[in-house]
Amino acid sequence: MTIANVVFKPQNPFLIHLIQIFPLSHTLPHFLLPLYSITRQTNRSHYSSLPSDNLETVNKLISIFTQKQPLSLVSTTELTTFGSKLTTDVVETALKSFKNWKTALRFFNWASTQNGYHHSCYTYNAMASILSGARQNAAMKELSINLIKSKCYMSAGALGFFVRCLGGLGMVNEANELFDQVKELGCVPNNYSYNSLLEAISKSGSVDLMAMRMNEMKDNGWKPDKYTLTSVIQCYCKAGKFEQAFEVFQQIDELNWVDSYIFTILIISLSKGGEVDKAIYLINKMDDFKIILNEKTFYVLIHGFVKEGKVDYALTLFKKMQTLGFVPEISLYAVLIEGLCKREELTKALQLYSQLSKMGIHPDVNLLKALVSSLSDEKEMMSLLKEAKDYLNKTSMTTLCNAAFITLVKSGSIDKAYHLIRSIMKDYDHVPLDASSFEIVIDGLIRKGNLDVALDLFNEMDQIECKRSLLLYNNMIDALSNEKKVEKCHELLKEMKDSGFPPSQFTHNSIFGYYCKVADVAGAIDMLHEMHTHGHQPWIKHYTLLVKQLSRISKVAEASNFLTIMVDKGFLPDMIVYSAVIDGWLKIGEVDYALKMFKGISGNKHCPDVVTYNTIINGLCKAKKVSEANDIYQEMIQKCLIPSVVTYNLLIDAYFKNGDIDQAIGFFKMMSQKGRNPNVVTYTCLIDGLCNVGRSDEALVIWNEMCSCTSPNKIAYMALVNGLCKCRKPDEGLIYFEEMKEKDMNVDSYVYVALIEAFVSVSNAAMGVCVLRKMIGDERVPDLFDKNCGILREVVVKLLDDELVCEEIRRLIEDGSVPIHLVQT
Repeated sequence: MTIANVVFKPQNPFLIHLIQIFPLSHTLPHFLLPLYSITRQTNRSHYSSLPSDNLETVNKLISIFTQKQPLSLVSTTELTTFGSKLTTDVVETALKSFKNWKTALRFFNWASTQNGYHHSCYTYNAMASILSGARQNAAMKELSINLIKSKCYMSAGALGFFVRCLGGLGMVNEANELFDQVKELGCVPNNYSYNSLLEAISKSGSVDLMAMRMNEMKDNGWKPDKYTLTSVIQCYCKAGKFEQAFEVFQQIDELNWVDSYIFTILIISLSKGGEVDKAIYLINKMDDFKIILNEKTFYVLIHGFVKEGKVDYALTLFKKMQTLGFVPEISLYAVLIEGLCKREELTKALQLYSQLSKMGIHPDVNLLKALVSSLSDEKEMMSLLKEAKDYLNKTSMTTLCNAAFITLVKSGSIDKAYHLIRSIMKDYDHVPLDASSFEIVIDGLIRKGNLDVALDLFNEMDQIECKRSLLLYNNMIDALSNEKKVEKCHELLKEMKDSGFPPSQFTHNSIFGYYCKVADVAGAIDMLHEMHTHGHQPWIKHYTLLVKQLSRISKVAEASNFLTIMVDKGFLPDMIVYSAVIDGWLKIGEVDYALKMFKGISGNKHCPDVVTYNTIINGLCKAKKVSEANDIYQEMIQKCLIPSVVTYNLLIDAYFKNGDIDQAIGFFKMMSQKGRNPNVVTYTCLIDGLCNVGRSDEALVIWNEMCSCTSPNKIAYMALVNGLCKCRKPDEGLIYFEEMKEKDMNVDSYVYVALIEAFVSVSNAAMGVCVLRKMIGDERVPDLFDKNCGILREVVVKLLDDELVCEEIRRLIEDGSVPIHLVQT
């Protein structure tokens, strides 16, 4: 047996015998020093070299530190007495006897304060072993700091052991620092010390640190052995450097050091790293070495292969595992079956399921859910359910049935789900259903449009005495209301109440929504009474729809009355619906009614928002009540509401149309002061308004300002061209007209007409004809019912009277390019 073999087998009887012969470390042969620490830590129970009085001291100390009474209440004199009897062997033995790491640490710290006593490397290692086993990183770090502060002598073997404890907790940096600090205190690391450090480093995947320490190890005369190279492989695998790991594997192979542990490290790492093909190559190569995987490794690999989608490889391993005599647990069957189900390899999944059945192993409900969720045929599902009912309880069976229904409904196989539930209903005593079962299938039928079938199934629940749920009632009522079967809705509503299900807000709003959709005010009001009784709120979307529909068909008074009833019932309508009614009054020209309602809600509990203010301002502007619109604007300011860009656009446009240019421009300037950036609509209003009063130069300045901050749209271009034509500047208008054409904008016919008329008005008939030809070529000639038709007809008549172009116009008329309705009065 080599020294390396012994290092990893600390309970070797030969070593135990040596420790009994050489109880003190200084008497141990030099070649066994590296192993001394490990053996003492793991084999304390195998020898009893302590004198009887020391054993009595150990037992008394254990009794004191494990009692429920706080340590501070224990007699100081008694503890002091025991403190004087402390030896490192006593402390080490006591530490190994404590079952709680906190108690052990408390004792360890107490011992370190006793006069004449100093911890040895073995007591430090005993404490390190306890903390490492308890996964206490913080306490372990403190212990390593105290170890250095104490300047306790550490043998090479003891150093290796402590480093391994740190490495076991993943404290690689701490292990690395401690290694150097102990060296400075005089410890000369040996092969085992370096291997322990390299093992710790391997868990971090720090390849550079590993290389540095290996070079240091070689420089100090220690030749890397099998365990050194094993750590190197682990490090490369942790870092994902599998090619380098394979190179080290080849070195180990050449030295005949390959064993199952090395194979396991590589194979599991490759599997976790997604290198499944390489892992399989190594598994196959194991046969050449006559090495087999252990059961735990089989489990890890099969799970890993399934996770990576390599289910076929996982199955091959599974069969190999069975061939070797391992009996897989049901959890492994579950992983494979679920993996096969995801890949839709149902035949293989069912074969594994059959294996379980033949062995008399009953799968749990989760595994059966995975299976049933992969089936697409209700007959296969029914068969599986019948098998499962022999060993699953009723709750699990219901869960399994519902999984089947969900699968079929999600896949769109609603008819199959319906047939399956009907089949189960016939065998209800053995395969129970609950309300959730019917919720799933009925919801699928409703979505598919099979409302009558859904209703029949809903009614048939009574046959198997299955209680309905609030969700079922709500879904049915909602579906019936959407199909305008409101009488049936009320029947179910009554049935709900009789069955002890108080209607929910959803229930009432489903029926209320129907009445709003069909603009049945009386029905909607009745439902308001019902909702008021139950404390339910009508949904905004429903009553807004009702009000908008009434306003659309000029039943604004009815809409206003409905809102009044809502308020009387204690429901506070949303401002959106008030805006809709105000807009309705405005559209039928009842500005005074609109203004009255607006002022009414302003004085009530409501606070009109910017949208509502814009609605009333827009209506007043259209009615040419610009002064009143400005008053509403001032009211907005007083109420600390920030006018929107739409607000300013409405007022700017209105003042231009009212001929108050300065006021319009004043609002434009105010926008910037209020932090509202003008948009294309704002600029278009300004350009159109300025051109209408002949201030085209100012309009062009505004145009350039607009172009510097945004891209003009088609409407802006047409407003500018039309405005320049009104100002008798068709040449400039034509420039912007051509820009529009270059940007592939479709120009409306009135712009062509405006250009033609403007050119004729400035005695440029030739250009007028040119634009006329463009209009004909672009198929933009206005038809007989277009208001621009009359304007163009007058222009054509003028062109016919012009000697320079009259012949050309006649030719256009003769060949049909100019329609006859443009020359006939």
